[in-house]
Amino acid sequence: MSTKTLAVASANPVKINAAEQALSRAFTDTHWQVNAQPVPSGVAEQPLSEAETRRGAEQRLQALMAQCPQADFFAAIEGGYDRIQGQPFTFAYIAISDGKRTQVGRTGTLPLPESIGQALEQGGELGPLMDQLFNDHNIKQKGGAIGVLTQHLVDRTGIYRDTLCLLLAPWLHPELFR
Repeated sequence: MSTKTLAVASANPVKINAAEQALSRAFTDTHWQVNAQPVPSGVAEQPLSEAETRRGAEQRLQALMAQCPQADFFAAIEGGYDRIQGQPFTFAYIAISDGKRTQVGRTGTLPLPESIGQALEQGGELGPLMDQLFNDHNIKQKGGAIGVLTQHLVDRTGIYRDTLCLLLAPWLHPELFR
């Protein structure tokens, strides 16, 4: 079994675990040594559009690659918010790279209550708003809004991990993705 380094652009255990789980599933003959490195996104703390969220993930990835150039893989996850046909939703953009190839994709979307959408648009941040709504603490480092709003049918780690697994297709079939 070989050992490789995975740099993750966060100190959040949800994001770290998701990235490590995805790479461990994809590359079963590799032990992943994780280097958690919080880096700036260059966007608002709570991105309020799909474009800003994607830009945040891409900019985190670039900052991570500059900070940890020795890593074998790099992963950055940026959670965001937008309205789709008037309804508030949350989602994340994920960027992964091996330094040669980069893939960027979006998770599924989670509908949010109108009151949360309005609070986000007035400057709130999703994690604290969900803590307040559900009388909990640090939901974003647990199952996230995804977990509490789906009664834990889905959680943040799982949706991030599964999206990362999808993005790894070019590394799993390099002959098809030149």
